[in-house]
Formats: sequence, structure tokens, C-alpha cells
Amino acid sequence: MLTQMIPGLIVGFREGMEAFLIIGIMLQYLTKIEKPELKKNVSFGLLAGIGGSVVFGLILWGISSLMGQSGGAVSKLWESGASFAALIFIATFIYWMMKHGSSITGDVESEVSRNLSSKGLFALSTVMVLREGAEIALFAFTAVEKQVYLLGTLAGLLIAAVLAVLINRSLVKVRLSVIFNITLAYLILQAGYMLGYSVHEFLSALKTLGHLGSDSFILTKMFNLSGTVLNHKTGALGVPMNFLLGWYSKPEVLQFIAQYGFTASAFIIWARVNRRPASGRLNQASTLS
Repeated sequence: MLTQMIPGLIVGFREGMEAFLIIGIMLQYLTKIEKPELKKNVSFGLLAGIGGSVVFGLILWGISSLMGQSGGAVSKLWESGASFAALIFIATFIYWMMKHGSSITGDVESEVSRNLSSKGLFALSTVMVLREGAEIALFAFTAVEKQVYLLGTLAGLLIAAVLAVLINRSLVKVRLSVIFNITLAYLILQAGYMLGYSVHEFLSALKTLGHLGSDSFILTKMFNLSGTVLNHKTGALGVPMNFLLGWYSKPEVLQFIAQYGFTASAFIIWARVNRRPASGRLNQASTLS
């Protein structure tokens, strides 16, 4: 249960904090430029973004449940293809975070300046929140135990909401840059695991369809530690490594290369992006206070 709830909690907290942070920056900027009458449009956009995210998540949930009932190779192919498609979207979100996470205040204020109208601010806040909500939905969509994952996500969102309120009222001081860097690293690990899962399910589908024999070299395991404490489902070390690091105890060679190749590449890109100078860095105790 923890292997699904904790990832959901971390993703929900991360994306929730980013959405609440963006809305807070927008509202504070409107106060600074003496346009308080436009704040209601940002609030309406927040509600619309949340509503759109819920609808998007329900659609994905329904499709997943329908395809899962097929069973066998069809279900495995669906899981593989859907996970890969979700990964593409999530990878674009992660890259956006890498480029803009350190200068989010300046970027959001610039967007508000360019969309300084009732309709413009409504659309901007809706899109900003919907982007974070869509990412949550995509991660939940590819979870094995979706209901448990969703419970963790809701808990993470609740924690993020409470923390955002406390920060906004200057009741607590939080170094947001540290939180966002840690959670972004976690998202990268989970995205890599998602790619590995996609490859694993695809190979399993080919085996079920008879296109790959059990002795095919393509199904060769990189290693098999399922009978040790590193078992990702039952092992004392394997279980926490699974939900914290995306560990899998018996990956195929292709699965292993895909997962860790993606993860390593993402961290390298992040390191290169961080070398570039950025304005408005999110390194203060809090940007909402």
C-alpha cells in the first residue's frame, strides 16, 4: 500500500504547491500594480483549472478501467502505450520546471502583464492550474493501485494547501527552492520508472502473443534479486527503494537501459540548465509571504 500512497502524496504535494504558489504570485502582483478588481478572475481560473483536472482524470480513469477489463496481451499493450504517452507529456512538464523553476516569480509576473484583462487572467490561471492537475492525473493514471495512489495524492494536495495558506499569511517560513528541487528529483525518478514499466509491459505483451519465446535474448534479465531483501514488492529494502527510487528487482536489460538512461539524461539536462543565469530565483524563505 505504501508503494502507491507515498508516491501519490509526494506528487500531489509537489504539483499542488506549484499551483498554489503560481496563484499566490498572480494575486500578489495584482495587488502590487493596484489591480485588485481582477483578483476574482484569477480565483475563477483556479476553480476552472481544478474542475478541468478532475474531468481529465476521470476520463483517463474510465479509459484505463475499460481497457483493463480486456485482460491478456491487449491490457498489457494498453498499459505500455498509455504509460509511454503519459511519459512524453510528463517529460515536457519536467523540462518546463527545470527551465522556469528558479525564475518562477518573474515568469509569472511577466505572463500576468501580458494578459492583464478579465478574460486573459482567467485563461492564464486556468491553464497554469490545469497543467499541474494534468500532471497529477497522468501519474495517477499509470499507477497500479489507482485508488490508493489517489488517496495519497489527495493527502499531498491537502498538505500543500495548508502550507500555502500558512506561508501566504507569514505564519511559517519555508525554503521553497529546496522543496521544489527535492520533489523535482523525485518526479524524474518516477518518470524513469514509468518508462521502464512501459518497456516491461510491452515485452510481456509480445511474450503473451507468442512473438517472443520465454528463452528469447530480448527477455534476458539484467539481474534478478527477487529472492532477496531487495525484492521490490516484499523485500525490507526493496519496498522503500521501489517507492522512493523507482527500484525494480528483476528488470529486463532493455527495461533497465530505458529507465536509467532516461533518469541519467534528465539529471544531466537539469544540471546544464541550472548552470545558466536566471533572474527572480526562488531561493528566498518563501515567495508567497
